[in-house]
Amino acid sequence: MKLVIGLIGGIGSGKSSAASAFAKHGARVISGDLLGHEALRDADLKRQVIEHWGSRVLDRQGEIDRPSLGAIVFGNPKERKKLEAIVHPYIKRRLAEEIAAAQADERVKFVVVDAAVMVEAGWSKHCDRILYVDAPRAVRLKRLAEQRRWSAAQVAARENAQMSESEKKSHAHAVLDNSGSAEQLQEEVQTLLKRWGIDSLNKENLDHG
Repeated sequence: MKLVIGLIGGIGSGKSSAASAFAKHGARVISGDLLGHEALRDADLKRQVIEHWGSRVLDRQGEIDRPSLGAIVFGNPKERKKLEAIVHPYIKRRLAEEIAAAQADERVKFVVVDAAVMVEAGWSKHCDRILYVDAPRAVRLKRLAEQRRWSAAQVAARENAQMSESEKKSHAHAVLDNSGSAEQLQEEVQTLLKRWGIDSLNKENLDHG
């Protein structure tokens, strides 16, 4: 069986960047965020969301508008739990399917799962190793302001919906420093993979990635 690595970390720590770095070493990356998008496009789940929150969560094309839905659920634990009850079973099933498909694909060296609430939702049981992606809070806030235009208050609302950083870190087998450049991150990833016995460096990918 191929090693399954689960990525966790603070909001804005750069889990997606870390996942991309692992992909250059032959990993199949499974994104919990993309599966969440997929869940909200599912006809039955979309109907449940609309029945509960109404048309205010729809965009002009009639699809679920994630920012609008997020503004509701991240400020209200009761509403967040309702959304989780709707979408988490779907994501859990699809996560297991994607991991199984990756295990069966001979081109895949190992598997990386990038999911923000992996530990809270119990999805970490699918992983052999948990890796905490770390970056200083000031760096994370700057990234989120530039990339997503989130204010400190919006970040705090999402942080309050997740396990604390110290508690998350306590579940990790290792910590990956993502406070520097893309080149430094790649070096960190390469060092970690060697430590975990995954000699899957693809130099051509690194040279052209």
